[in-house]
Amino acid sequence: MSLRLRTLFAVVFGLLIMGLTGIFGYIISKESTRQVERSIGGSLSETAYQMAEKLDYFMWSRAGEIQVLSRLETFQDTARPDRIRNLLDELQNNFPAFTWVGYTDAQGKVLASTNGILTGGDLSKRPVYLNGSKGMFIGDVHEAVLLSKLLPNPTGEPLQFVDISVPVYDASGALKGVLAAHLSWAWSREVEQSILKPLEERSEQLDAFIISKKDNTVLLGPKDAVGKAIKLASTTKAQQGRNGWMTETFADDKKYLTGYAYGKGYLNYPGLGWTILVRQPMETAFFPVNQLQRFIVIVGVLGTLLFGLIGWIAASWIARPLKRIADAADDLRSGKRVEIPVHTGIKDIEILSLSLRKLVHNLTETESALGQMENLAHHDRLTGLPNRAGLELFLEGATKQAVKDEVTLTFLFMDLDGFKSVNDSLGHAFGDRLLQHVAVRLKACVRAGELVVRLGGDEFVAVLRTSHRTPTDEARMVAGRMIASINQPFYLDGETVNISCSLGGAVWPDSHIDPAEAIRLADGALYQSKRSGKNRATFAS
Repeated sequence: MSLRLRTLFAVVFGLLIMGLTGIFGYIISKESTRQVERSIGGSLSETAYQMAEKLDYFMWSRAGEIQVLSRLETFQDTARPDRIRNLLDELQNNFPAFTWVGYTDAQGKVLASTNGILTGGDLSKRPVYLNGSKGMFIGDVHEAVLLSKLLPNPTGEPLQFVDISVPVYDASGALKGVLAAHLSWAWSREVEQSILKPLEERSEQLDAFIISKKDNTVLLGPKDAVGKAIKLASTTKAQQGRNGWMTETFADDKKYLTGYAYGKGYLNYPGLGWTILVRQPMETAFFPVNQLQRFIVIVGVLGTLLFGLIGWIAASWIARPLKRIADAADDLRSGKRVEIPVHTGIKDIEILSLSLRKLVHNLTETESALGQMENLAHHDRLTGLPNRAGLELFLEGATKQAVKDEVTLTFLFMDLDGFKSVNDSLGHAFGDRLLQHVAVRLKACVRAGELVVRLGGDEFVAVLRTSHRTPTDEARMVAGRMIASINQPFYLDGETVNISCSLGGAVWPDSHIDPAEAIRLADGALYQSKRSGKNRATFAS
């Protein structure tokens, strides 16, 4: 069957534009999907890690408070239970997370307690006494037994607690009693909100799970999941000590992009082995990509109709310039960087060539925009410094180059001393501007090829290239410049602000063969600087 030339040209042009749109659409959608998945997955993983760390830090802090309190002389004088109760009430007033705190004698009888609840009661058979009489005890989440009818409960939901108890000894070393506390599990929701709320503006439908190690029971999460056992590949990986992200299918048969982390404890607190999951529905995570794909399809359809009409109007006398356009399109499809030629003199061909050029230009700009999105995902919006994802990307090449150049990488983990008081007194907007100026000063202290990263809040990490012979000495010099720079007054909005910074350092691979572990060691060294008086640098041995 023979076709009219106009019909043939309409079909050919329609197929040509459809092919170009399909190729560019496929490449762009595939690449954008991969980049978005990596970016959002990394963000969820980071969020899970921050939540695990914050939970462990909270438990470590409360356990430390109970341990320090138990050493006061007040608990030696059991003849004055009123003084003990006043002390316990004061603790509860200052730290509302302590729902109940009590002090028992050596036999488990409650001598004094907050608000007098359970005073005179017998705890000798309860785990909080039995374990606490032997040493520091931190129990996992459980429902209240003795306290369920004595404590206020406006929600009507079962009360859940985390137990902390420590023994109290007399001067001879004999057991004097047990100081026991119940922490309300409600504080975990506050931790969850403090982590997830800042992300709500750019990430929707985020859910967080806290999962017990003992039987994989959901301790915190969506209401339909709390109290149920959950077993996923991500929980298994987390309980193996990993931190990452993956695609998971949950009990509702929906797929979620899921970040996971494991609570490894904090300093001398070993942790309760909680697994943290942070998930987002796949359709929500990939909504921008789906929009882009629909846009490409619409552009392709409109382009096909437009150029099909032009081809039908054309005729045999425009075949030669059309051939040149088709050849240029083939070159584009093969990956060559060429431009569609512009033909003048014949209006229809001129429109066709210009339209093709605009289409290719728009697709190229779209690809460039995706590259800019990737760059934003790796940088902190406030300071312009690389973020945690940017640090991971940098280390992929920096560690290989360091081995090749036979040098070491020294990590300086730092945070600002006094920044919180500035934030509280002058406002978060002022604090944000202060962080921007701090970032400028820190960048001025490192050389080309080195990196300063903002992890979040007032925490920064610097990655230095140091020699194998004297890495710590070289890093101390840089740390000294940073401390001296930060110690200089900041003049902002008519205010003069003085702050300082504390640093912790670790050398890779001298401290640990895993860069992430070396960073963790540097973080630990930072807290040694804090405890030693701040405004100094301490290096992990």
